[in-house]
Amino acid sequence: MASEDITKLAESLAKTKVGDGQLSFKGQSLKLNTAEDAEEVIKQIEEFDGLETLCLEGNTVGVEAAKVIAKALEKKSELKRCHWSDMFTGRLRSEIPPALISLGEALITAGAQLVELDLSDNAFGPDGVRGFEALLKSSACYTLQELKLNNCGMGIGGGKILAAALKECHRKSSAQGKPLALKVFVAGRNRLENDGATALAEAFGIIGTLEEVHMPQNGINHPGITALAQAFAINPLLKVINLNDNTFTEKGAVAMAGTLKSLRQVEVINFGDCLVRSKGAVAIADAVKEGLHKLKELNLAFGEIQRDAALTVAEALEDKTALEKLDLNGNTLGSEGCDQLREILESFNMGAVLGPLSDDEEEDNEGEENEEEGEENEDEEEEDEEEEEEEEEQQQQLNERGPGEEELLTRTNIIDSQSSTPVPSPPVDVATFLAFPSPEKLLRLGPRCSVLIAQETDTSDVEKVVTTLLRISSVFKDEAPVKTAVHETTDALMRKAFGSATFNSDAFLTSLLIHMGLLKSEDKIKTVPSLYGILMTLNHMVQQDYFPKALVPVLSAFVTKPNRAFESCSFARHMLLQTLHQL
Repeated sequence: MASEDITKLAESLAKTKVGDGQLSFKGQSLKLNTAEDAEEVIKQIEEFDGLETLCLEGNTVGVEAAKVIAKALEKKSELKRCHWSDMFTGRLRSEIPPALISLGEALITAGAQLVELDLSDNAFGPDGVRGFEALLKSSACYTLQELKLNNCGMGIGGGKILAAALKECHRKSSAQGKPLALKVFVAGRNRLENDGATALAEAFGIIGTLEEVHMPQNGINHPGITALAQAFAINPLLKVINLNDNTFTEKGAVAMAGTLKSLRQVEVINFGDCLVRSKGAVAIADAVKEGLHKLKELNLAFGEIQRDAALTVAEALEDKTALEKLDLNGNTLGSEGCDQLREILESFNMGAVLGPLSDDEEEDNEGEENEEEGEENEDEEEEDEEEEEEEEEQQQQLNERGPGEEELLTRTNIIDSQSSTPVPSPPVDVATFLAFPSPEKLLRLGPRCSVLIAQETDTSDVEKVVTTLLRISSVFKDEAPVKTAVHETTDALMRKAFGSATFNSDAFLTSLLIHMGLLKSEDKIKTVPSLYGILMTLNHMVQQDYFPKALVPVLSAFVTKPNRAFESCSFARHMLLQTLHQL
């Protein structure tokens, strides 16, 4: 190293901050390429007794330098906080994983118990996540409370790797008697999209201790938002939810609003630039009105919210005495709507909480109509796919059942084809629904659907009860009308079955487990294609008074046991396990 470089490094190190267990090289723009370059940094680390926090952000660390720094960290068992954001400036992406692997292995070797890991602003992509995957799965992260990965370009692949590592960490730490209790998760600007967000949602649902989630600007649409909403419902300590600049639309907003109703500690909601639209805003307003008494900030800016919906939001804030900031800028209230909004808040003595409305657009009389058209266009492809899947399932069932049901299939298709015309859909009978179940058909059975299905099911035949239950649960959706219909129909059927003195409960559970693919049978029985619906239905059933408590341990044993059938529905499985463990 040239003498002038040594001098420059010495000057930089003179700025090193030391105190309260913290050694900081923050913002010194150190270029640590070789072992020689890192000598002074290593010296500082080795001589620091009781090192708890190491700040390396704002520098650039190469592979060789990382290895020698890692060597120095192998003896620092008291290290708790790694502030390692923006420490690979100018590096090739291929350099980052091996550097992270070296540093992670050192922490594992040292026996460190991390509380905070910050790797933000390091553009390492999915491969970079592999670089600290082993660290996340190790005992060094069993105590992790804050994980910050903002602006790392993880993408969908990286999100899935991260989610799997977090689940593994929770599993292994739980086996040690101290489950991972992550509190803060930050992963904004990572292009996670729906698949990455859904994978992380599964991890969040398992962890259950989150207090802050920051995932802005990730290209997440309503399927991913809905998955996150379901996971947030299992994290009752949530205080901050920041999903700014994703795309909720009405579906995602309604799902998130439903979750907000179950949370009690929320202080900050940032759904700005999320296209919640008017219906979504009204749903969120209802959630705010019913609870959220600790709410300090509510951001619904730039969401295509019309005047009446914005006023509904304002009215919902009447008793929110902790509120400090309301952002409704960039919507379509019009000048009159802005004035009305201010008047409502001032009547609550809350005028000061309202942010600027300088970017508000003039109210569009056709806004609601355009909004509905936008929702329809957005969901058109998804609905087409669902119809195709249903048609394929109908054809498959027809082939299995033989020509005897051809006439029934024809009648069903005629009924379905009429739904696209203004003519009201004719009612569906129980036989039609059970032959080719769908959420629409269940709802079209009318308010007496639960009674009708229970009456027409021979509960003395265990196999018939199992088949009917599986058909009902197969149409389960988190949408309130369908969910309620499934629950009510299940309750009527199973209350009748379990209430019969001749009904064999053990035989019922055995048959159900076989149909679910969780128990082998000598007979060739076709298992259900997806366990999501039946797992969510069982989660409801086991909490009812009609469900025999003697079946709980058996069911719990089979749901706990690893099975590939659970891979696509880990969230539903976790929900059921959590309920079973509480019984």
